[in-house]
Amino acid sequence: MSDVPWPRVVLHVDMDAFFAAVEQRDHPEWRGRPVVVGADPKGGEGRGVVSTASYEARRFGIGSAMPISHAYRACPDAVFVRPDIERYRVEAGRLRRVFRESAGDAVEPVSIDEAYLEVTSAVREGRYRDGAEAGRELKRRVFEETALTCSVGVAPSKSVAKIASDMQKPDGLTVVPPDDVRTFLEPLPVRRLQGVGPKTAAALTEESIETIGDLARRPSSWMTERFGKNGAWLLGLARGEDDRPVEPDQGLPKSRSEEHTFERDTADASAINRVVRTMARELVDEMRAEGILFRVVGLKIRTEAFETFTRATTLRAPTHRSGPVLAILREQLEEFLDGRRRYRLVGVRLAGLERDIGQRTLEEYVVDAGEATGPLSRFPPWSVPGATVPRPGQWRFGRDV
Repeated sequence: MSDVPWPRVVLHVDMDAFFAAVEQRDHPEWRGRPVVVGADPKGGEGRGVVSTASYEARRFGIGSAMPISHAYRACPDAVFVRPDIERYRVEAGRLRRVFRESAGDAVEPVSIDEAYLEVTSAVREGRYRDGAEAGRELKRRVFEETALTCSVGVAPSKSVAKIASDMQKPDGLTVVPPDDVRTFLEPLPVRRLQGVGPKTAAALTEESIETIGDLARRPSSWMTERFGKNGAWLLGLARGEDDRPVEPDQGLPKSRSEEHTFERDTADASAINRVVRTMARELVDEMRAEGILFRVVGLKIRTEAFETFTRATTLRAPTHRSGPVLAILREQLEEFLDGRRRYRLVGVRLAGLERDIGQRTLEEYVVDAGEATGPLSRFPPWSVPGATVPRPGQWRFGRDV
């Protein structure tokens, strides 16, 4: 791989269009066709969003978080299918097992279909000849166990491995030896770096920083003065400096969150609501697939003047349903969306996490149906915005109550 010794060998694995790939695998007639996993498009009138699009669908410009109505207009002949979270959860369990068996050192889950693997010891002890072989073997094991493809990046650090895994999708393997890190990063757009969102990218562009190489050549004092601690961190990443360890999954974190920075500060209530709903649905879908329940729903919102506000609501019982979350967030947002203030960032946080052991209470279903006290009490049964709870006559025996 390289004459320069590898201080570490880190793999980043990312499944290729995971949900859509599972659907195409299980429905051979859909292979080679555009497949969109998400809300019901309702002939172009649907109000939900795209969860995952197959690579065939992406050729039409369809991507995650796109309004489902836009996806339908882009490709009305695509196969539109609702997410089957339980099936994806089974596949995620198989993947976690393969990752653990392949790592040798540590596995750090990032999401339901993405993880870092530390294989340094496995390479040094001769289990793998080098990182490239470790990556090839991981891809082989994943396909053997699930009949799904993944893309793998191999590098001496987490940040470079993550960038590398995205270079040859789908079904790719990209290896970046230690002595090639700076050359690899040099021509890439600066937005490829973790932590560079639209606002930061725009600020860097104003300083004539378009590529990672442009950033790497800036003095550290200038970056710190211009961007604070985050500037020093970004400069290190641009220079390939990242010694963060691969941290094994030691149980549940205290919370899961997602944030979005708008390209321009906005007072548009519909746009803000749409982004919050999208983030909430994605978080809930991921946690349901991983078998995680939550009890606390939180909102974070930051004004153009950098004032940050947070709100949190606790449910009476843990859940993994989207209906209560969307209702709570809508009420939390009402306090701020007065049409006068402009906002630069919104975030969603789910906390009070616990494993779903399969035994759920009747009270939880009451909460899910929107009959909780507090923010949910305004909504009549079966009308919680965005709720997917079936009516009693549609409940399946053994699955609900």
